[in-house]
Amino acid sequence: MWFTSDNAGPAAPEIMAAVAAANEGHALPYGADEITARAATRLREAFEAPEAAVHFVATGTAANSLALACLAAPWSAVYCHEAAHIEVDECGGPEFYTGGAKLTTAPGAHAKMDPAALEARLAGAGAGTVHHVQPGAVSITQATEYGAVHRPEEVAEIARIAKAHGLPLHMDGTRFANAVARLGCTPAELSWKAGVDALCLGATKCGALAAEAVVFFDGDKARAWEFELRRKRGGHLFSKMRFVAAQMEAWLTDGLWLRLAGEANARADRLAEGLRASNLAELPHPVEANMLFPRLPRAAHRRLHEAGARYHFWPQPASLEGADEEMIGCRMVCHWGTPEADVDAALAAIRG
Repeated sequence: MWFTSDNAGPAAPEIMAAVAAANEGHALPYGADEITARAATRLREAFEAPEAAVHFVATGTAANSLALACLAAPWSAVYCHEAAHIEVDECGGPEFYTGGAKLTTAPGAHAKMDPAALEARLAGAGAGTVHHVQPGAVSITQATEYGAVHRPEEVAEIARIAKAHGLPLHMDGTRFANAVARLGCTPAELSWKAGVDALCLGATKCGALAAEAVVFFDGDKARAWEFELRRKRGGHLFSKMRFVAAQMEAWLTDGLWLRLAGEANARADRLAEGLRASNLAELPHPVEANMLFPRLPRAAHRRLHEAGARYHFWPQPASLEGADEEMIGCRMVCHWGTPEADVDAALAAIRG
């Protein structure tokens, strides 16, 4: 019973088949091949953005860091939620690739940055004062690090504040597909139509082997060229790019990406429903994507571990030794291939 991460799940068969097909014959290297061109076109079509600049990398950290490097100067600040992945889990990658841009955090429920808090941070930023870092960009995550989904109107409100201060809006979309599948809106409505300037679209957590796309919606050729240079200089220009692009092309074909995301969401819903019915769990965050953060009695955690369940205590490590009734938090993540039987077995173990 694997609930550690959607990264722990297998790649979808359609993705594996696409990679195998890309292995036939020869192709130009470094993204000059037909597969990479087709994948970029497929993405532009999915987002109704014919002018968008599309670039492929293999990791989410590379996508976020390189994208932010094109948006924020070394002497500027990137405003994000205090639980944002770029702040907590990227080992200083954004600061490194931007050449020193400062990550400045703001609070908000369920890892959504509170608009009033962002406004306050920007109002007190000291823009135009040589002694302070200058406002550079705003970044949000979709879905958030606590499994909540930004609605289009919520994205638009953050974008409105950013634009009022002359700042671009970056979206870490590592689970963007889960958000679209949940809301039923179009990718465009949840991105550039809501004011997003740069999207890092993640496929890796949703059925791919290793495939992410960085999308600049404004079509700025100078920025697109800058990204190309930064990607090469940063060691993320794959020589056999067709194998990365083939994953993205297959993922975006015939709605596969949303089907896979919908499956992951559905398993999370099944798990959440069972947790609520158990009367043992607390769910402090909404279950809107494929992640849950339940609090369970220590005795229930023992039963889960004895049954073979794998997941992480959250937000900090915890011991199975101690009072049975003490409530301990954890993170449980479902992926597209999580078996319903595993969900049901985990629920049975929790109930004892």
